[in-house]
Amino acid sequence: MSALELLTWARGSGLALALGLCLFGIILRLFEILSLGRKTDLAPARTVTPGSGWRTLLSRSLPPPGMLSRAPLTYVGGYVFHIGIAIAVFFFVPHIELIRGLLGFGWRGLPNLFVDIASIAAILAMLAVLAGRLTDPVKRFLSGKGDWLAWGLTFLPLATGYAAFHHLAENYTLLLALHILSVELLLVVLPFSKLFHVVGLFLARWYNGEIAGRKGVAS
Repeated sequence: MSALELLTWARGSGLALALGLCLFGIILRLFEILSLGRKTDLAPARTVTPGSGWRTLLSRSLPPPGMLSRAPLTYVGGYVFHIGIAIAVFFFVPHIELIRGLLGFGWRGLPNLFVDIASIAAILAMLAVLAGRLTDPVKRFLSGKGDWLAWGLTFLPLATGYAAFHHLAENYTLLLALHILSVELLLVVLPFSKLFHVVGLFLARWYNGEIAGRKGVAS
């Protein structure tokens, strides 16, 4: 298979297959979580706190008091990575056009220079966090195969996308195909790995906030 044939497959059948498996996996995982159910809480609510779930969803996105100074690499690196990758994914014009082709709508993108800087920042943040995990004996001990897999699958699309945008290889067609395939691999694995937190964290934080509000506990 030539590089052009690989790219054509990745942009067509490969993308459709990856999106289908990702969507199926997400629906399956959500069904598994929601079908677990929960025993009826017979105790009356201690307080009425409307919107506690949404407040928790927002508050848990901020570092706990004191943790930013105690673990600056973890929190600063995490914020830089997540913001950088969000900009690269959702505000790069070719990505927006792909979304428009799939969903029928899109939005205005950011200048390429801005997206490029965000991508570089995300890559450096990922490398810094990885170095911190490798050099910290506690973090290294707690890290399992799933953590390393999640890191690698997230890093590959960033690295190959940056390389393709800057034409860092002679065969641009092959490099672009590898970038798209790395994204598709990420999509396929996402629902069945720790990467599912991209979806699950919103549900979990909202639920914990609602339960804590019912019990009169700050969350």
